Amino acid sequence: MREPTFMILTALAGEPLHGYGLITEVARLSDGRVSLRPGTLYGALDRLVDAGLVAVEREEVVDGRLRRYYRLAEGGADLLAAETERMRRNVAAATARLKTRTHRGAPRLSGGTA
Repeated sequence: MREPTFMILTALAGEPLHGYGLITEVARLSDGRVSLRPGTLYGALDRLVDAGLVAVEREEVVDGRLRRYYRLAEGGADLLAAETERMRRNVAAATARLKTRTHRGAPRLSGGTA
């Protein structure tokens, strides 16, 4: 799963959001690493809705413009949980390897005290 998709699903796990709210929440959750443009976001939302991962919660008119709120669907919550677990296992494996590398690759001091 690409990071923008993961972050959209993560943002929607909290509460239903409209487009600008999603853009803002994804930027906040990713510490600014993921910056969604409206065209990219709405294309992704269309795909996620078609896949049954996200659903339209409600629509309202604000200042003469339609504002659509999206929510995480059950399929999206299941996929997000599975992806989170996959990433957790990858982090655990990498952390274990780095610990092994640190111990094997640690420089040795010769003579004297450090």
